[in-house]
Amino acid sequence: MLKDMSREELDNFAESIINGQKLSDDNLRNLLNIEDDENLEKLYSVARAIRDHNFGNKVFLYSFVYFSTYCKNNCAFCYYNCKNDIDRYRLTPDEIEKVCEALKDDPIHMVDLTMGEDPYYHNHPERLVEAVRRVKEIVGLPIMVSPGVVENDVLEELRENGADFLALYQETYDPELYAKLRVGQSYKKRIDCRNHARKTGMCIEDGILTEVEPDNESTFKSLRGLENTNPDMVRVMTFVPQEGTPLEEKVPGSSKSELKIIAILRLMFPDRLIPASLDLEGIDGMVHRLNAGANVVTSIIPSGSSLEGVVNYDRDLAERDRDAHSVVKRLESMGMEPAKQEDFNMILMSR
Repeated sequence: MLKDMSREELDNFAESIINGQKLSDDNLRNLLNIEDDENLEKLYSVARAIRDHNFGNKVFLYSFVYFSTYCKNNCAFCYYNCKNDIDRYRLTPDEIEKVCEALKDDPIHMVDLTMGEDPYYHNHPERLVEAVRRVKEIVGLPIMVSPGVVENDVLEELRENGADFLALYQETYDPELYAKLRVGQSYKKRIDCRNHARKTGMCIEDGILTEVEPDNESTFKSLRGLENTNPDMVRVMTFVPQEGTPLEEKVPGSSKSELKIIAILRLMFPDRLIPASLDLEGIDGMVHRLNAGANVVTSIIPSGSSLEGVVNYDRDLAERDRDAHSVVKRLESMGMEPAKQEDFNMILMSR
C-alpha cells in the first residue's frame, strides 16, 4: 500500500478517506508495516491533505498546568508513580490561580489542568471541582481536566463547574500490555470513566503509548480500541524510559513510530483533534508531528515556568522554549497559524 502510488493516486486515496472510506484490517496492518522513508513521506502527505481539507492551515493551542505531581498509582512507565523517590510538588489554590492569570493574554484555546491521582484531591474531590471553577472564572476559556479515574458524581460536578474536556489515556488496548503498564488498575473502569464523562456532555481525549513493546499487532489492537472509543481528541506518544521506574533500563525507541501513527490516526479520524506534544522533543519535534498530520499543539507552559510535564525532555534545560508565543512564531514559519477561538468553541459544541 502506497508503495507504487503516483501523486494523483495519493490524492485520490486522500479524497476517498475524506469521503468516508474506512481502513480495512489489511490496510491498517500494511500501513503499520511501513518503515522506509519514501513511503512514510507518502503517508504523511496523505495525512496532511486530509487534515488541511478539514482544518486548513489552522492549529489549536493548549496550555498545560501540571498542578500536582503526587500520585497513588504505580504505573511502570511513569516518572511520578507512587514508588519513585523524587521531588514532588502540589500547587496551592493561590499558586494555581497565579499560573492561570499568566495565561490570560496568551494565544491559547484551552487550559489543561493535569495531576497525578493525588489522594489530596481524590479523597476530597470538592477541592478539584473548586480548582476547575476558579480557573474557568479566571481564564474564561474551555477547560480540560486530566485527573485520572474519578467517580461518576465527580465527573458530573466537574462538568457543572466548567470542565469541557476529560483527558484519560488508556495507553494500550492490549489487555496483557495494559496490566504491565498500569499495574493494579482496572482496564474496564478506565473505559467506563471516559464513557460517563461523555454522557455528562464533556468531550473526551484518549491516547496510546508506542515503542513500549514495538509490536505491530499490539498497536493494531490499540488503534481499533481507539476507534471503538471514538474520542474527540486522539493522541499517541512515544514511550521514554524514566529514571527510577521499572522500565528505566529499556532501550528508548525513536519517534518514527509516533509520527507514523499520528498519520494513521489522521486517516482513521479525519476530522478529529490530534495533538503534537512539546513534551517529547520541543518545538522542533512539534514541526515533525504537525507535518505528520497533527493539528493541535499541547504541553505549552508559561514563559519562564518551572512546572513539570509528563516526559520532560527539557527538565534540566535553562531555556525550555515552550511558551505560546514561541509556538506561534514557529507556526508562522511553517505557513500555519492559530485558529480563532470561535473555531475551537464550535468544535466543542458540535461534539
